[in-house]
Amino acid sequence: MKKLILTWCLAAAGVFGASAQMRLTLDEALDLALSENPTIKVAEMEVQRFDYVKRQTWGSWIPQIAVGGTYTRSIVKQSMTKGLSFGADNTLAAQGDATWTLFAPAVFRTLKMNDVQRAAAVESARASRIDLVAEVKKSFFNILLAEQSLDVLHESEATVQRTVDDTELQYKNGLASEYDLLTAQVQLSNLKPSILQTENSIRLAKLMLKMYLSIPEDIEIEVVGELDAMRDAVLAGTDGMTTDVSENSDLRSLELQEDLLKRQLKVSNASRWPTVTAFFTATYTGNDIDMTKLNFGGTGSEGGQAGDVLDGTKFWWQHPMSAGLQVSIPIFAGLTKMNKSREIKNQISQVSLQRSYARQQVDVQVRSALNDLLTARETMYAQELTVEQARKAYRISDTRYRAGAGTILELNSAQLSQTQAQLNFSQAIFDYLTAKAEYDRIIGRDK
Repeated sequence: MKKLILTWCLAAAGVFGASAQMRLTLDEALDLALSENPTIKVAEMEVQRFDYVKRQTWGSWIPQIAVGGTYTRSIVKQSMTKGLSFGADNTLAAQGDATWTLFAPAVFRTLKMNDVQRAAAVESARASRIDLVAEVKKSFFNILLAEQSLDVLHESEATVQRTVDDTELQYKNGLASEYDLLTAQVQLSNLKPSILQTENSIRLAKLMLKMYLSIPEDIEIEVVGELDAMRDAVLAGTDGMTTDVSENSDLRSLELQEDLLKRQLKVSNASRWPTVTAFFTATYTGNDIDMTKLNFGGTGSEGGQAGDVLDGTKFWWQHPMSAGLQVSIPIFAGLTKMNKSREIKNQISQVSLQRSYARQQVDVQVRSALNDLLTARETMYAQELTVEQARKAYRISDTRYRAGAGTILELNSAQLSQTQAQLNFSQAIFDYLTAKAEYDRIIGRDK
């Protein structure tokens, strides 16, 4: 379905130019990323590659058949005394060979190793999905943060613009000083750079999301959702958070890497065992021999000529066949196999140490992620209360200013505090959502 939507948008972009637009929820963005991102496709192809590798290994058990043929033309044939020559002018030969491995421990061990290789590729693909999901979530949340911040700034701009208009009217009527008018206008002007910067942040964040989703730049995207709603959904699903990292992809990859090295050690040791192979060979050979007037001995009755004379030229065809068993027993290979085993054992020890250290690191990471998550949640609650207080303070200050009991400085300060509180609250929600995404990545959740 997501591919169909993307195809439609691409077609629309070709017809209508940059007017094509996609509306994406977070779940739709994740589904599209997991189906279209090149990193995921490469990881899936790598899993498929190891399927082919295992089939190649299986092919070692299947009989191997080869056929071939030769043609030979004799330029100078071997000769003896009295002009007697051997060999044929033309030789045709066809040969067929078949071999079948009956006993090869190294092949069997390699099949087991291929299973671990494929499992490692599957885990690598899973790691790619986990990382991609985390990045897509962060990018999606970043767009929502920038858009919500832009709404806050536009709301603040409208509020300040109303204050400027009211102050200008009061100034014309002699009820406000020029200083009050200039102060209000300066505050309005100070909002412009922040608005432009936020608009640019939205464009950059959307480009980043398009990259993750493999969407062309000329396709406009609109993200659907609000930070507040996503905050509530995440809060509802944070019960039972754990420090269990058994599904952490980095740890599982190291575990599979160690298992793979152990399999390689078994393959190396299996190469010291004998191998038994059955073979069959069939040859079909034809020689044309000129037998005209060849003297094979005897006593003659006339002119001292003796022997039988054979006339004519023909092909002599022969078809020998043979079958048997071949046993190969490794005796000595210059200590290469022994040193190969030692090398693999050394690698196993290295990976074991890496696993132990990586486990400690991941334990620290998951605890840090939990602390960040809890801190972000408490900060979010605090900022939510601050927003309500800032709004109340602004309403009071605005009422005082319009009643002539307050100053423009008080009003500007209250308005600025309200805007900053709203921006901080949005940032706190974003920090909480991204902390949850990072926590999910560490513990190995891919959705």
